[in-house]
Amino acid sequence: MPIATFSEKIAHTLSTIKYGENPPELYEPIRYMMDLGGKRIRPLLTVLAHHLFEDEVDKVLMPAAGVEVFHNFTLMHDDIMDQAPLRRGQETVHEKWNANTAILSGDVMLVKAYELFFGVQPVHLPVVLKLFSRCAAEVCEGQQLDMNFETRTDVSIPEYLKMITLKTAVLLGFALELGAVLGNASEEDRKNLQEFGIKTGIAFQLRDDLLDVYGNAAEFGKLVGGDILAGKKTFLLLTAMEDANEMHRTELKNWLGKTVADPEEKVKAVTAIYDLLEVKAKTETRINTYFHEALQHLDKVNAPLERKEYLRALALSLMERTS
Repeated sequence: MPIATFSEKIAHTLSTIKYGENPPELYEPIRYMMDLGGKRIRPLLTVLAHHLFEDEVDKVLMPAAGVEVFHNFTLMHDDIMDQAPLRRGQETVHEKWNANTAILSGDVMLVKAYELFFGVQPVHLPVVLKLFSRCAAEVCEGQQLDMNFETRTDVSIPEYLKMITLKTAVLLGFALELGAVLGNASEEDRKNLQEFGIKTGIAFQLRDDLLDVYGNAAEFGKLVGGDILAGKKTFLLLTAMEDANEMHRTELKNWLGKTVADPEEKVKAVTAIYDLLEVKAKTETRINTYFHEALQHLDKVNAPLERKEYLRALALSLMERTS
């Protein structure tokens, strides 16, 4: 069964989910957010992980949808905290409505995610809810660390990698482990799939950092250079700070702390320093390292090679993306 078929099943399942009608101000933002689309990578990981061990995938579609609803809940709240104007090329929920509405609608999405997990077989339900609750808490921990970093000037690269592991990567790991649990996989296979997801997730976020600076605005769907303008401690910035001499480090700090009339001028100036320090190549090297480690964990999973190839191909597409 081709990946496109799995994706179609996921899209159909997501289209059938009912969120409620009244008050419309609560539920319309949820439907708006979910209709923005996206790649639906996380539910696809759940389905593909399950397919490694069992042929029948329909029974995992609702819990897989739960992963996607939770993911969109985190995006809705992240956009508020980041004051992001765009999500997938469209107005963010808090811009289209307001922050209070986005918070409350996001809360309902979290509740809905739990509800979508309730349909798993009773034998798996305690494990699934325990894993999901831990993952959800870790995602929040990662977001808090990200906010903490906004006021710190001494963030290290290891600290940053820990933050993105929690904020981004653990959800990919959970999505894969969920599929494995529901497919009655062994503990070892579950953990290798989780690690495959976590390593891929770290590489995915580093790619996101890279695209924020070097991506095409029309393809990226977000403001290119947004991290620079927001002064976010990304892998690129931390690498530049670590590798720069005193002159370039001072210049970088001056630009980051400067309020400018033309945001594009600031983005170009900081990017020029990145170019001088070869930050793009260094980031790509780190991305490739994590991706290689991810594939090593996938190789250890006791499942048919042709089925593991779906996951390998999907991970590769994430590493080669331009948006």
